[in-house]
Amino acid sequence: AAAEQGDAKAQCYLGYSYENGKGVSRDIQQAVKYYKLSADQGFAPAQCNLGECYRHGDGVLQDVQQAVKYYRLSADQGFAPAQYNLGDCYNHGRGAPQDMQQAVKYYTLAADQGFAPAQCNLGYCYKHGKGVPQDMQQAVKYYTLAADQGNAPAQCQLAICYEHGKGAPQDAQQAVIYYTLAADQGFAPAQCNIGC
Repeated sequence: AAAEQGDAKAQCYLGYSYENGKGVSRDIQQAVKYYKLSADQGFAPAQCNLGECYRHGDGVLQDVQQAVKYYRLSADQGFAPAQYNLGDCYNHGRGAPQDMQQAVKYYTLAADQGFAPAQCNLGYCYKHGKGVPQDMQQAVKYYTLAADQGNAPAQCQLAICYEHGKGAPQDAQQAVIYYTLAADQGFAPAQCNIGC
């Protein structure tokens, strides 16, 4: 009822319910309808979710420029998942020109809010000198922040850093711990590394 009365948060929640079949039959067109109603009122989570729909062509024609538009609206309000997604668009040149400095900017905004996927990607940027000067200590810092939240790719990357003594002291026991944490989540690269 609140969604029908124009409550943006309720509209977003109803959109999410339709997108994921939670309490209602899955209906991606209905999800997009409610995300759009909410997004048009400036509700950041709905703008981000609508951006995801455009990015993947779920319930709408795929349009990465529209995805970037909605991510930016949401990111400008400080919504960490949108900041991460916008960083990803700049990283890969999807819907926006490839620009690693912009990618790092948005990853950092999301990482500073504790968003683990952004912390992991920021670790990667520092490890490889993408958009920032290469800095293995910074890479380990961000991988650790993400790994401590259970992010499997970050756990695997951190294990590699410990295994090879890059940005952290070489420590085979720590490497095994982080490989195991990632492998236990089904992360194939860690499963391979722990099996070696």
